[in-house]
Amino acid sequence: MGHPLSDDQRRTLTSVLDELIPPSADGRLPGAGALGLADYVEQVVQATPELAGMIAEGLATLDDTARSRAGRAFADLAQPEKVALLHEQPFVFPLMFHVFTGYYKEPRVVAALGLEPRAPHPKGHEMAPVELGLLDTVRRRAPFHRAC
Repeated sequence: MGHPLSDDQRRTLTSVLDELIPPSADGRLPGAGALGLADYVEQVVQATPELAGMIAEGLATLDDTARSRAGRAFADLAQPEKVALLHEQPFVFPLMFHVFTGYYKEPRVVAALGLEPRAPHPKGHEMAPVELGLLDTVRRRAPFHRAC
């Protein structure tokens, strides 16, 4: 990550992940933090330094705010306190897309949802043969974009 997370930020991220996607009441689905998505989030945001910086700064701010208001780290707060603080943080919205993407492609989650944890093709999905001739009209057309 362009802005590597400290141990405290990583602990805070894990706690945030469990608030964004908590474990199911029946225990079938783990929370996103318990699933280990902090690693996934760090890897994904490496490609976007602005997002990496926003998340690193947001986690530090979140923990600092928790300490100043409640005298404890964010991860040590009760669930209602965590939720209230998360609603104040702008980094949470861009983080959510990556959390949901990572969570719902995890094999344990896919299996818990009653699906086979595999790629959808080719097993059981028949595809019509591709007619590449359909692209001939497009290939013959003159380019309509401006050269940079």
